[in-house]
Amino acid sequence: MTTGAVAAPPAAAAPPRRRRLTERAREERRLAALLVGPALIVMIAVTAYPIIDAVILSLQRSDLRFPAQSKFIGLANYGHVFSAPVFWQDVLHTVIITVISVSIQFVLGMCLALIMHRAIFARGLVRGVALIPYGIVAVVAAYSWELAWSLNSGWIPKLLGLSGDPLSHTFGTYVAIIVTEVWKNTPFMALLLLAGLALVPDELLEAAKVDGATAWQRFIRITVPLMKPAILVALLFRTLDAFRIFDTIYIFNQGAQGTESISMLNYATLLNRLNLGLGSAVSIVLFLFVALIAFVFIKGFGAGAAPGGEG
Repeated sequence: MTTGAVAAPPAAAAPPRRRRLTERAREERRLAALLVGPALIVMIAVTAYPIIDAVILSLQRSDLRFPAQSKFIGLANYGHVFSAPVFWQDVLHTVIITVISVSIQFVLGMCLALIMHRAIFARGLVRGVALIPYGIVAVVAAYSWELAWSLNSGWIPKLLGLSGDPLSHTFGTYVAIIVTEVWKNTPFMALLLLAGLALVPDELLEAAKVDGATAWQRFIRITVPLMKPAILVALLFRTLDAFRIFDTIYIFNQGAQGTESISMLNYATLLNRLNLGLGSAVSIVLFLFVALIAFVFIKGFGAGAAPGGEG
């Protein structure tokens, strides 16, 4: 009776050796650090002080109307913010405006980017005209649309045949704010998506067309997957900006008719009520919300948008 020899366990794979940087690579990295370092130091200095000061104020009872009562109260301001119904109402208002406006901007921005990318003649003129709204100052654009929606001087109520003021109720004000945001910021979305369209090889689209793929199939199966990095950047930038909306709401009605955003609440607490402690707590919470949105976008969609990622 024979017995088989016991096979020896396979040797553990040696860890890959780390490539040593060449002298040229080290010099390039050193030069990059020297070029970026001053700007990085200035940015940290400019942004770090306001954030630290806001955090310190958020932990204090600091009211300019009662300066003698200032003292350290820990997380009491945050407890007051999270327990206030008005705060969660403003969060809901902000989310509604952000989700609807960014969704419409994405759809219209993609259409506009495709038009600018495929324009056969006068391509520069088409791109220049399409980007005009984004070049207008946000406050000017908001005032223009506020006058357009006004019952007495506006052309929109006359065009729609409205007998009442559309800005006198919640739904009409939401529509006006969202339309203003879409008109103003869709060109920026289109500009970012246009950069993504430039990454799509025309040869790949032509090959798919020869194989019988329809225009919609080429767009969904080729263009959109290759544009994922640009789509991620466009949605991230516009979502973060829309979530901090302030100027349009302030000019239209200063948050009346149930349209107050978190930034409007922050403004009212800091500058109207002069409550620096509570207002700073709202600022820090808004900052954390924005950071959370950025984290969700990058971690949730970044893997699929990265080269070689699944999506």
